[in-house]
Amino acid sequence: MALAREGAAVVVADLDATGADETCAVIRASGGRADVLALDVTEEGDWNAAIEAVSRRHGELHILVNNAALCIRSPLLETSFETWRRQNAVNLDGVFLGTRAALPLIVASGGGSIVNISSVAGLKGIAGLSGYCASKGGVRLFTKAVALECAAARNKVRVNVICPGSIETPIWVKMMNDGVLPHGSNSDTALMDEIRSASAEATPLGFSGAPDDIAEGVIYLCSEAARFVTGAELVIDGGVFAG
Repeated sequence: MALAREGAAVVVADLDATGADETCAVIRASGGRADVLALDVTEEGDWNAAIEAVSRRHGELHILVNNAALCIRSPLLETSFETWRRQNAVNLDGVFLGTRAALPLIVASGGGSIVNISSVAGLKGIAGLSGYCASKGGVRLFTKAVALECAAARNKVRVNVICPGSIETPIWVKMMNDGVLPHGSNSDTALMDEIRSASAEATPLGFSGAPDDIAEGVIYLCSEAARFVTGAELVIDGGVFAG
């Protein structure tokens, strides 16, 4: 929605068709441009089809935001290999597949910006989140490596990563439920209120962040104001990583 407000034609790609449709409806109601694509970020074929669809519909691509994520709280000795692989498939494989699929079209379009979403959990270890930390740490270094490849190729593509702290989204509710949102739950549940309170207490600024706080970082990294910024990590965490 933030990118649409800045004038971008947005493609909302997700497994959640209902949520994607709702997002597009909000964008269109505000006068923006948006359409929907079905996408499982863990599937190479889905990514190839999605980028082909973008090329057909819009003819060009200048921005890719890899934002899909899965977080499951589980002590190491209670973490199954399946759980480990699920998190890495979404959080890290999805970023790899998306970047690799989109990069040729971004280059052919004259350049642009790729923004990957990592986490403060990709900057430091957190007990009970070994799988999540490993995947998000991988996103950070993958971003830096690809940024240097693009810089060496002089292809006018900048690649950066954002590391959010505690942001008020349903991922916190899913984290306690094997990565799945309980039926009938949303960000306003009593559990979310409890999580919000704990997050605020653990954040130096005294409150948890909102999706708009991250969106503003994306806007900056995709703008000409960041023309000299690549391979960087933008930490938006209320001061968590400072201490």
